[in-house]
Amino acid sequence: MTAFLLIWSPKKWPWPELPDVAKRVATGVAVTDVWGCGFARGILPGDRVFLHRVALEPKGIFGSGYVTRAPYEVPDTATKRGYRLCIDFVYDWLADAHENVVISRDDLRAHPFSVQTWDAQSSGTVIKPIAEGALEKRWRELTGARKPPQLDAPQGPTHSSKVTAHVAAVSKQASKQANRQATGQAGKPSAETKPAKKRRRKAADDS
Repeated sequence: MTAFLLIWSPKKWPWPELPDVAKRVATGVAVTDVWGCGFARGILPGDRVFLHRVALEPKGIFGSGYVTRAPYEVPDTATKRGYRLCIDFVYDWLADAHENVVISRDDLRAHPFSVQTWDAQSSGTVIKPIAEGALEKRWRELTGARKPPQLDAPQGPTHSSKVTAHVAAVSKQASKQANRQATGQAGKPSAETKPAKKRRRKAADDS
């Protein structure tokens, strides 16, 4: 089992649903989520993920889970490649990082955590074995030992818990496309249809 880092920047995704999601996880509900994983295609079901808050304080590790679906492509016209890679996973622990994290960024500066690049620009970074072992040990000390959550049979595709942010992003992209299309149509002269041209030509010949 390999561990991977999932990055959350509140500057990019406000995630107002986080407190409610954290409460559900705390009650023992097997909450599933979907997350972008950058260019990482080697993530497998059963692999471990840790969530890291960056950009704004409090910075640090605030959640963990287990991958339930390997990377898959999701259409995304905002990217050059036309899609983004995502994974599905289930939380086994989640703190409301709007308030506090479990392991602070300052604590991650100590050895052996310091061998890892924590402030990655995108998710999907492999956590080095030496850092992973220390992280799992410290994580159990702070959050307790738990078995992986038991999932019921999936009833449909997993939806991101960052609903508000995703809806806003999709709406913004659709608005941009509509504006580009409107601008393009406004700049084009109206084309006369072939039948209309023929009728006009015939009328001129008859006169």
